[in-house]
Amino acid sequence: MPEQYDQRTAVGSRPGRPELARRCRRVTEARWFAVTVLTVILLNAALLGLETYSGLVEEWHRWLRLAEHGCLAVFTAEILVRLGAHADRPRGFLKDPWNLFDLAVVLCAFLPLVRENTTVLRLLRLARVLRTARFLPQLRIVLVAVGRSLPGTLSFLLVGALLLYVYAMVGWVFFGRQDPEHYGSIGRAVLTLFLLMILDGIGDAIHAGLEISRWSLLYYASYVLLASFVLVNVLIGVVITSLEEAREMEEEQEARDAAEEPSPPPPAPGCPEEDQRLLLERLTTARQALDALERDLVRTPPPLAGATSTPPTTGAGP
Repeated sequence: MPEQYDQRTAVGSRPGRPELARRCRRVTEARWFAVTVLTVILLNAALLGLETYSGLVEEWHRWLRLAEHGCLAVFTAEILVRLGAHADRPRGFLKDPWNLFDLAVVLCAFLPLVRENTTVLRLLRLARVLRTARFLPQLRIVLVAVGRSLPGTLSFLLVGALLLYVYAMVGWVFFGRQDPEHYGSIGRAVLTLFLLMILDGIGDAIHAGLEISRWSLLYYASYVLLASFVLVNVLIGVVITSLEEAREMEEEQEARDAAEEPSPPPPAPGCPEEDQRLLLERLTTARQALDALERDLVRTPPPLAGATSTPPTTGAGP
């Protein structure tokens, strides 16, 4: 007879985790918690800006240092509460990139090498400002879109660099002797064309080119058409596409979090509170068992192609 799995024994080994996770999750989902952390982040940014005034730092050095330690204490308490909210499922905390970013920012502040280096410490405090994206969904979508658009942006930069180089060489060949200030070398030509890409001084450049040759009008018109209109529109298209993808990813993540969020069972009439708690603990244990089964399935290698299993034959011959 197979051994029966005792749910009470499994839950009893970790009796406080589900209750701790429920309480911490209730805190992290509260509106006052998000408003408080966002306010402290903005206060930290304001303190960092005040430290750029040397006279104010000399006069209020003690109070500014105390306020900075207070902000660090709030951030530490916040990350501890978020860790507690995932006490029943620690892997869920590590799956969120924003949780990893917040944890890294807070932990680095306690490293001795970081605290002794003023420049690194200020850069670390500046990185805390990016944590506002956690509490502003639209800002988070924009940051994700910028990250996803980097491959397309690199391709855009490569094409733009090739275009600048070709037109700079053509400009050096035709205008290098007559206009050495702008086209005397490849470096000056690239700088001139880079400024013309944003239409800075395009009128003066066209007038100067017409004094050299009428064909310069074709040169500048084709360059402005390609650099200022075609390439810029391509870059805008890449960013817009990445923005749509980031918005879809945010919606899918919210739907996934809502599906994975454990919902308490409906209250049954006449059911004691102890039975309700035991039912919740059994539900948590079942979910942990499913997670362990999922990890085992991932670690199990797939069967080889073409391999067949031959069932054993038993029995005596005729």
